[in-house]
Amino acid sequence: MNVSRRVRRLLPLALLLGALSSACAPNAPQDTLDPVGPIAKQLDGLFNPVLAVAAVFFFLVQGLVLFSAIRFRRRSEDEAPKQIHGNVKLEITWTAIPALILAIVGIATVITILDINKIDKGADVLDVTVTGHQWWWEYEYPELGLVTANELHIPTGTRVELKLESDDVIHSFWPPKLAGKVDVIPGHTNTMAIQADAPGEFEGQCAEFCGISHSRMRLRVIAQSPEDFKAWAADQKREHPASAPGGTGEVAEGAALFQSRGCGGCHTVAGYTQGEIGPNLTHLFDRETFAGSIFELNSINLRRWLRDPQGEKPGNKMVLPVPLNEDEITKLIAYLETLK
Repeated sequence: MNVSRRVRRLLPLALLLGALSSACAPNAPQDTLDPVGPIAKQLDGLFNPVLAVAAVFFFLVQGLVLFSAIRFRRRSEDEAPKQIHGNVKLEITWTAIPALILAIVGIATVITILDINKIDKGADVLDVTVTGHQWWWEYEYPELGLVTANELHIPTGTRVELKLESDDVIHSFWPPKLAGKVDVIPGHTNTMAIQADAPGEFEGQCAEFCGISHSRMRLRVIAQSPEDFKAWAADQKREHPASAPGGTGEVAEGAALFQSRGCGGCHTVAGYTQGEIGPNLTHLFDRETFAGSIFELNSINLRRWLRDPQGEKPGNKMVLPVPLNEDEITKLIAYLETLK
């Protein structure tokens, strides 16, 4: 066998091994097979037995195909395979067994879907309205009077009912370790529930193509102990003095630039501006990420963003008619860093 033929025969095996190895990762923050809450565990409890049954029948069917191809292969021009058409017992068997399996899987699926989507209005339920924007998430806690962006804080051991809405196009809210994915549709309200058993940070993303920066529309769910969540909520409701254009030097000049360069027309800073187009920035530096959770929040990344927001996230609504110079960026960052 020449080398080129050997390479052609080994190529499919190499591609298969490459595909299998690409599915392995030492750190998979969006691993849907590693549930951490009761709702995600319900879904996992449905997925695992269905996968096991599917795997058994996959290998059974493929084995029978290979067996039949070898055992009943045509050995001469005059040989014809034995026909079994009309064998009533066989036809009933291979019709009834798949139908029974599908019925069991279907019933289990419907029961699970109804259970995880039931609306619970108990005293220990937290309601959050989630609004999808191109390309970031807005979270409103109506009972707490809070609005924040991209990072959803929840208390552990509490069922969180999410009301999903869209401000523009169809999105899909997907925190894989806590729940499945649910579409977020303009003009229509969908609901889903999430719950975390223990404190932690869980990554997610929009799972429905929603435009040029769809891949940059991420999210983080931060589960805290009930005490820590109450402390976070109390701090979010507190209007920091730095939210107003006080201070001196670069902070005061940055606050003035925030207004004069149009930032306040899009972003809310409680006690100072009331913009509704972009994320609420009142407690910006209490967060760990920004710009749809694609950047770690620090002065270096903020500078990159303010220099060229369209280059960092094409198509977003932050359009600067006149680019900011480095001095203006420095002063704006000085002001933004006070928003805690």
